[in-house]
Amino acid sequence: MQELIIIGSGPSGHTAAIYAARANLKPLMFEGMMAGGIAAGGQLTTTTEIENFPGFPEGVSGPELMERMRAQSLKHGARIETQTVERVDLSRRPWRVVTEEGASFEAKALIIATGATARRMNISGEDKFWQRGISACAVCDGALPIFRNKVVVVVGGGDSAVEEASHLTKFAAKVILMHRRDELRASKAMQKRAFDDPKIEIMWHTVPVEALGEKFLSGLKVRDLKNDTVSELACNGLFYAIGHQPNTAFLSGQLELDEMGYIKTVPGTSQTTVPGVFACGDVQDKKYRQAITSAGSGCMAALEAEKFLHEH
Repeated sequence: MQELIIIGSGPSGHTAAIYAARANLKPLMFEGMMAGGIAAGGQLTTTTEIENFPGFPEGVSGPELMERMRAQSLKHGARIETQTVERVDLSRRPWRVVTEEGASFEAKALIIATGATARRMNISGEDKFWQRGISACAVCDGALPIFRNKVVVVVGGGDSAVEEASHLTKFAAKVILMHRRDELRASKAMQKRAFDDPKIEIMWHTVPVEALGEKFLSGLKVRDLKNDTVSELACNGLFYAIGHQPNTAFLSGQLELDEMGYIKTVPGTSQTTVPGVFACGDVQDKKYRQAITSAGSGCMAALEAEKFLHEH
């Protein structure tokens, strides 16, 4: 029987583990074995340089930051299993957690920190140029030197796509907002922002089909969906803004989710619709999706789990 199980190993999961371990809860973390197609440590393991995480004025690579967090979790007494959780049983306490390897564990409290996976288009060359010109987070990567004063492309048509494009205008020479349809899905206010910005050019009914370049992205092959022609577009950045998929399938509907599949939490807390089950990080945050906000919510979840266990 475990006092606390943490599912997920990104910034939120490890922050929760550090706080819980220091509170002598002896947390057990399942860091996942390529869960959601991503290595243990979450999305930051696919990021090369992080310049906006406090405490690293010279920047730090995503894998190094996550390895430091992991070492800190272990130092304070957390236990880590490199297994992927297949399902949970929340019908009664203690909660039951079953891994893909068939192991079963019970816990008095549970923290879910499984994150959300950015949707990709899986175009030719995408893997080669991922974090070498292709990204799914303009706020995270837009200020990097490879994008400064260059032409960059944002794919998408919703509010997030316009926000990403607007953010990139601070650094790029020109931002091309590429959309497969002939009108944006974004709100009228956000559309006006895009139309009025002289640094944003909108490319309608067009999709990328291949990433080009040598060591870094230098262009795209794009398809015009109206006349089915393919042409080349010179650019140094491609940012996907086509949404994220919260990693909640293993819950099998046992927690209340919102219309986009994110875990619902009581505002200002990490409490889910099941008492004793807490959620933190991108699995419940569709707005900010930053490493630092994820870490903060992991702290909240650990403190709330400690209080719950004390009271029960």
